[in-house]
Amino acid sequence: MHTQVAIIGAGPAGLTLAALLHRQGISSIVLERHDRTYIETRTRAGILEQPTVDLMHEIGVGDGITREGMVHNGFYVRFDRTTHHLDFTRLVGGHATVYPQQKLVADLVADRVGGGEPLLFEASVRSIDTTTDGARLQVQTPEGLLEITADFVAGCDGFHGVSRAHLPADSVREFERTYPVAWLGILAHTTPTTPEGMYCAHENGISVHSMRGPNITRQYLQVPADTDLGDWSDERIWDELTLRSASDDFPVLERGEIFDKSLAPLRSYVCETMQHGRLFLLGDAAHIVPPTGAKGLNLAVSDAVTLSYALGAFYLTGGSEHLDAYSSTCLPRIWKAQHFSAVLTETLHSLSADPLDWQLRRARLTRWVESEHEQSALGEVYLGLPFPSPWQYPA
Repeated sequence: MHTQVAIIGAGPAGLTLAALLHRQGISSIVLERHDRTYIETRTRAGILEQPTVDLMHEIGVGDGITREGMVHNGFYVRFDRTTHHLDFTRLVGGHATVYPQQKLVADLVADRVGGGEPLLFEASVRSIDTTTDGARLQVQTPEGLLEITADFVAGCDGFHGVSRAHLPADSVREFERTYPVAWLGILAHTTPTTPEGMYCAHENGISVHSMRGPNITRQYLQVPADTDLGDWSDERIWDELTLRSASDDFPVLERGEIFDKSLAPLRSYVCETMQHGRLFLLGDAAHIVPPTGAKGLNLAVSDAVTLSYALGAFYLTGGSEHLDAYSSTCLPRIWKAQHFSAVLTETLHSLSADPLDWQLRRARLTRWVESEHEQSALGEVYLGLPFPSPWQYPA
């Protein structure tokens, strides 16, 4: 099989890139190692920035967002038993929209399959061989080994995927920070405690309260990185969520049936080597952000937009200068999101036993709620910085 672009991974990055290429008349094959049910049901992030929402409407897959998305103007911060609302929309415009990643993936899959474009499930890439003229992939499918040739390869297969491993070790430039904590996450049949998502800063650690609809909540607890999920009963989880979110201005947290539990480590990672020859890395294959701030999905979509412009220019003009600039075009937005996520993580989490740490964190939280300048700076990134545009590439 031959295609212009082989896309490894059917997550937000890979599926968005495929949709954008299709609308430019560029052929692609999407290869996903899991089955369709898995990628359409696995619990992932749920906050879409305004540029992400706008893009999904532009490419014709925004009906689900319109129908089920919950529009938010900002978020709540609670500390010292007092709740504060940061209204970013009033200051900078735009919105954030709660819409689970798995639903967005399902929308993009339906668009891809409905258009008759190739999307292979249970297709594991065993090897990538890139040359100056193209690439050759060996792919294991349920029917046997398949060979695919392509002009370019887009690695959208996550942190542990095969794509980044293909980069020559001596060419890779990486940055990483591992936090000593994880998020214990739950999905529960309960009513959201506040109309928009809320971060609660507490001496025991952060608790996060968000929603997946009017009757389902997504909530998190900061726990040690080596936590055993089996040590946390439903009762213990609710007790700790209630303690950390206690306030004098809102009702006590509602309890209900917990139907999903998970653990997510917190780390920051950037591989500044986002390309090598005919291979390009997108999304989690190139960068990981802590879940504080919900930037991962949106960065993946931004990468897809950037690469789609560059590939479109290549097939239109035959010039490679836009492709050559792919990494340098993506990285400024990536580092801004990393900085935003690090600031939220280090302000809202209890990462040190030093009493001075909490006093410094409280001072920063107080600035957030008292200063519109501070809120505007947060809101610009939270609601979504603009995606790179074609005119930001070399002329």
